[in-house]
Amino acid sequence: MSKKPIMSFLENNAASFPQDCALVEINPEMRRDSTSWSEAQLVEADTHTAYRKTLTWLEFDQQANRIANYLIADGVKKGDKVAILMMNCIEWLPVYFGVLKTGALAVPLNFRYAADEIRYCLDLSDASLIIFGTEFITRMEAIQSDMPKIRKQLFVGDNCPAFAENLMSLAENQSIMRPQVEISIDDYSAIYFSSGTTGFPKAILHSHDALVFACEVEQNHHGQTKEDIFLCIPPLYHTGAKMHWFGSLIVGGTGVLLRGATPKWIMETASSEKASIVWLLVPWAQDILDAIESGEIKLEELDLSAWRLMHIGAQPVPPSLVKRWQEIFPHHDYDTNYGLSESIGPGAVHLGIENVRKVGAIGIAGYGWETKIIGEGGELVKQGEVGELAVKGRGVMKCYYRDEKATDEVLKGEWLRTGDMARQDEEGFIFLVDRKKDVIITGGENLYPVQIEDFLRAHPKIKDVAVIGLPDHRLGEIAAAIIEIKAGFTATEGEIMEFCNALPRYKRPRRILFDTVPRNPTGKIEKPRLRKKYVGDNLVERQMR
Repeated sequence: MSKKPIMSFLENNAASFPQDCALVEINPEMRRDSTSWSEAQLVEADTHTAYRKTLTWLEFDQQANRIANYLIADGVKKGDKVAILMMNCIEWLPVYFGVLKTGALAVPLNFRYAADEIRYCLDLSDASLIIFGTEFITRMEAIQSDMPKIRKQLFVGDNCPAFAENLMSLAENQSIMRPQVEISIDDYSAIYFSSGTTGFPKAILHSHDALVFACEVEQNHHGQTKEDIFLCIPPLYHTGAKMHWFGSLIVGGTGVLLRGATPKWIMETASSEKASIVWLLVPWAQDILDAIESGEIKLEELDLSAWRLMHIGAQPVPPSLVKRWQEIFPHHDYDTNYGLSESIGPGAVHLGIENVRKVGAIGIAGYGWETKIIGEGGELVKQGEVGELAVKGRGVMKCYYRDEKATDEVLKGEWLRTGDMARQDEEGFIFLVDRKKDVIITGGENLYPVQIEDFLRAHPKIKDVAVIGLPDHRLGEIAAAIIEIKAGFTATEGEIMEFCNALPRYKRPRRILFDTVPRNPTGKIEKPRLRKKYVGDNLVERQMR
């Protein structure tokens, strides 16, 4: 167990592997004539053209030091909060570590936030600075008169707007030496925001110890070595992507940041960069399999020989998806990880590559974690019964920042109540049943949407599905299935209804709605959006009896 703050891993890598590649950025959307990239950074592959940037470990650490030294010279003090609003790019992690090296707290923001959500999070977190990228100029312009706590706006990218200053230019001539700021592993490190699927997000306060623990958990679970190359696709503002990359940080392995998540780009980048570990979200894995089966992706044109591990997290994983994946990639190790931002992201529970026979379970308590399944009053439920999953470990948040009431609802001593309903089998494996707030009570029976969703995803024409509760004057609620059909296929309500006859009668959806299934950047279904769209509407779809 490291007794030093998380920056020590970066500094050790810079000293031990100064010229080794730390980060790669691949951006398939960059044009050949872009002024931001030189021809020397153009990578030609057999099937695609992409733009590529790299940083060595020494360059990474020096860039973080320059940023930190500029921020300190500008007045940033230990305990201040600095917001980061950027798309994945090669500057993201140096900015993050630069903030941490000042002793300030990094406050990453969701790149999908609208202007009012950005303003809300800046105010809630008490951020005094914001560092933002090109994609957010318009949203930042919209809130210029409504950010009383923000004293300075710093920009990363080309064409800096008049209301901000260019961070990388300001930091360019700063010292490359580490700032002399005393930072303890027990000091606060970051404020992350909940994924916001239930309204405005909550601010989650973490310590340096929690970040270090995330490094240790990830490396223990997946055995990263210096030679591993991790392909990182999900957004870095979220704990999930960053905490998985932490497994590379702790050993000095290379991380590849792919800007874009089309099946073609993912597979071609895995091939050209010789990725050995790829973390996917459920929709991406489904899209990749569909593209392979349709012939859009031709595996014989790719070199995937280095790829050893595919793992998925952030949401329940349909067993049918894993079965399909293993049929095409039988040599891949597979793992699934469960966690939440309140427990520093993935790892609180994990399946383990040695337990692939238990696909469908989220797994057992992760390295250094404890778990239990409890009833409403906090009592342990009987083995096999459904209750709320609670977790305990060094990664549990300190609190919801500036929200004592919400903190008291979920933190019970050292235990975090997750809000997820689960059950445990006779071998100790935990199966996620559903979110507590998503349970549908119909005619006195509890329906768990994830169970119905997993069943429907086995239909060969269904790409994605979300089950929500709709009001019903007789039953209280009924289950409605919002179904997204695969491209090139059609399906009827009657066809889906017949397929559902294999379910117990009380579990069958009473309404079938054909629509796209919205997901947030971390892959979670945005059920509040679906409820807002459909609850109270005069639906024309026939009610299934």
